[in-house]
Amino acid sequence: MNSESFSMRIDYHFQDPSLLETALTHSSYCHEGRLTHTKNNERLEFLGDSIFNAVIGEHLYKIGEDVEEGRLTKLRAQVVCEASLAECGKRFEIGSYLNLGRGEELSGGRTRNSILADAMEAVIGAIFLDGGYENAKGFVLNAFIPTIEKALAGSLHSDYKTEIQEKLQAKGAKEIFYQIDKEEGPDHQKTFYVSLWFEGEKLGEGHGKSKKEAEQSAAKAALEG
Repeated sequence: MNSESFSMRIDYHFQDPSLLETALTHSSYCHEGRLTHTKNNERLEFLGDSIFNAVIGEHLYKIGEDVEEGRLTKLRAQVVCEASLAECGKRFEIGSYLNLGRGEELSGGRTRNSILADAMEAVIGAIFLDGGYENAKGFVLNAFIPTIEKALAGSLHSDYKTEIQEKLQAKGAKEIFYQIDKEEGPDHQKTFYVSLWFEGEKLGEGHGKSKKEAEQSAAKAALEG
């Protein structure tokens, strides 16, 4: 994998290239290569998720002076989600630059939305550590302006979790609960099974290759039920 080539693709030069190398390394690669878990991108993904939320929230706040809080929350949820991150990752062809274990690669990991989305969050985290908040902010806004514009125009993908929450809140509901029922498969290739509950009633079930994907699946089932 040529991380320098990916650096050129995203138009950001890393002072510490090892940060990008880590961001592009999936846990399956470390598992099969018997490398320490700190060499995979999960910690950077955790950090990048926070930075991504902050940047999009700030941007929507500034450009939406007349937009009420509920609408801002919905717009942010549409942008800050697995589908948007994966779509961006596909534009950068991040899948072809990832360090993946052989098993994950053979099972289609280079095109799996959950893996692409996690890697994009890890890249955001890596840029933040390498160049600070302003550089991370600049990257996020440049990379996600098309996504933000689609959200503002109402033409972005559906966020089922937000839809079911709004539907229940309109009926006086306050909070819904997503429960992980079980996990199957090795750590690098898990399938999560999730159920959606409200006031002791199961509203829907779903599964996916990430917790986020499984929750969206359960929310979709609840809306269709």
